[in-house]
Amino acid sequence: MNEKEKWMKIAISLAKRGEGKVSPNPMVGAVILREGKLISKGYHRYFGGPHAEVDALKKAGKKARGATLFVNLEPCCHFGKTPPCTQAIIRAGIRKVIVAVKDPNPLNNGKGLEELKKAGIEVEVGICKEEATKLNEFFFKYVQKKVPFVIVKAAASLDGKIATCKGESKWITSEKSRKLGKKLRNKVDAILVGINTVLKDDPELLPLQTRKRFFRIVLDSELKTPLQSKILENQTSFPTLIFTTEKAKDKKVKTIIKKGVEVIRVSSDPTGRVNPSEVLKKLGERQIASLLVEGGGEVIGSFIREKLVDKIYLFLSPRLIGGKQAPTWLEGRGFEALSETPKLDIIRLRKIEEDILLEGYVK
Repeated sequence: MNEKEKWMKIAISLAKRGEGKVSPNPMVGAVILREGKLISKGYHRYFGGPHAEVDALKKAGKKARGATLFVNLEPCCHFGKTPPCTQAIIRAGIRKVIVAVKDPNPLNNGKGLEELKKAGIEVEVGICKEEATKLNEFFFKYVQKKVPFVIVKAAASLDGKIATCKGESKWITSEKSRKLGKKLRNKVDAILVGINTVLKDDPELLPLQTRKRFFRIVLDSELKTPLQSKILENQTSFPTLIFTTEKAKDKKVKTIIKKGVEVIRVSSDPTGRVNPSEVLKKLGERQIASLLVEGGGEVIGSFIREKLVDKIYLFLSPRLIGGKQAPTWLEGRGFEALSETPKLDIIRLRKIEEDILLEGYVK
């Protein structure tokens, strides 16, 4: 590892501190050096707060003049919640800016770099590019496609079952696996389940940490959600969205809305269920950049079939349940031909006590 990589990796590690707090903005960290010595560092702490570059520049003060700035994403040159970072960098007298990756946001996308160059600042791009891109994979997809990055999380037996034929499901995987699975909620903007999960488990769908933005989402084509369910009764600071179809009765819609829950009608898919593609578009309009789909099998199946899933976390217990009537983590219509089936690019396998966690991207 050379010196530039060393400092960029520090900027990336700083950026990670903003995970789950800065969305729909990207996670950004910044480091300022002068003559090879660290002057200051900063990161984007929360959405609407100072950006990483401004945070680091403020700490550096006059020492920033003639210094080098390392930042994992191209500095912004447009007004958003805060003023452009490029102007702050120019005013501070920074001599050189080293950037890991260009900003994919059309409002910026190379314009920030050009502005710095025109001001006489030396610019270098591409240090730790792959690592920096992966760090902000949610943001990259969201700003380019205007829909959230979709993660599926499932826990099953080795033969793919999420319950026995009698419906017993607690607990297939270990306590440690379940805790790790719940931690995924801290990374994303929203969590989604289907009506069958609401009817069977009555979940609250809450994140594990205090935060400003988090959405709870239910797909319920006929609006069967019980009025006494926790998702309706336990209203928190986290908004609840229920997506339904034309099959929902107006009276039930009005009753649920009175409880402070937003009910959104969308079209049906070929099976009569909520159209998942339309759901993602509606979420994108609400600046939801990442979504955790927790099930059940029918919901996961609909997202997989429509090729809407980006990443999968699959917790596998070394149990064998069997039985044609036992539900699996991936159901729905499935695919008729093997040539149509998506494949996983498995990037990691982890042992968690007796369980195995498989992590991969959907090709």
